[in-house]
Amino acid sequence: SKEKIGAYWFGSGTPTFLIEMMRKFGTTPIEIGTREMADVSDFDAPTETMESIVPLLYQSGYITIKGYDEETNLYELGIPNKEIRIGLFKSLLPNYLLRSSQKGKVAIAQMSVLIKKGDIDGALRLLQTFLETVPYCDNTLYEGHYQQMLYIIFALLTDYRIIVEQRTAKGRTDITLETHNHVFIMELKFDKTAEEALEQIEAKRYADAFALSGKKIVKVGIAFNVKDERNIMEWVVK
Repeated sequence: SKEKIGAYWFGSGTPTFLIEMMRKFGTTPIEIGTREMADVSDFDAPTETMESIVPLLYQSGYITIKGYDEETNLYELGIPNKEIRIGLFKSLLPNYLLRSSQKGKVAIAQMSVLIKKGDIDGALRLLQTFLETVPYCDNTLYEGHYQQMLYIIFALLTDYRIIVEQRTAKGRTDITLETHNHVFIMELKFDKTAEEALEQIEAKRYADAFALSGKKIVKVGIAFNVKDERNIMEWVVK
């Protein structure tokens, strides 16, 4: 009747229990968002005896089988589709932005428009301004908090392909964001310089993995200050 596909599957339930279980097993958003290989016993075990969150994620539909390797009998697991990915990460956002989660959703939507135009500089400037409004809390004193927060933010940029630790011939990128016309290769450095981050992208030749994509390759070195400012301090775009 609305002539628009809504998030009906995700809207039918609340992921509160899932979030509590993520805390119990120490599972991060990046771990859920990254595809992984698993034996059938790892994800099809009874949830009452599970030793990780994988069986719960699989049996509740948050991850599904994406592939199978006949030689090893291993399955590739991943989030089924964009609807579940967006819904899940939106529900996780308040854990990283505290009372600013609603403003965060607005900022992310505005960032998405800028990135669609190829304006990564404007998007990061907007993100930097927004992060200045996020209150401090005890769990913001370590790098992992910001790494997970930035991943969720980039993962919520709709219609784009987000890859964490993209494997290349020389190593793994921190975040790869692929739009219709651009591939943004981002390297994060905490309490170091943006130039150091960009130098790693160049030294490891991360861009070579996307040379045949037909898209404009944009390398982005991002420096994040955890000790004092707790914000993005600088970035370099090439």
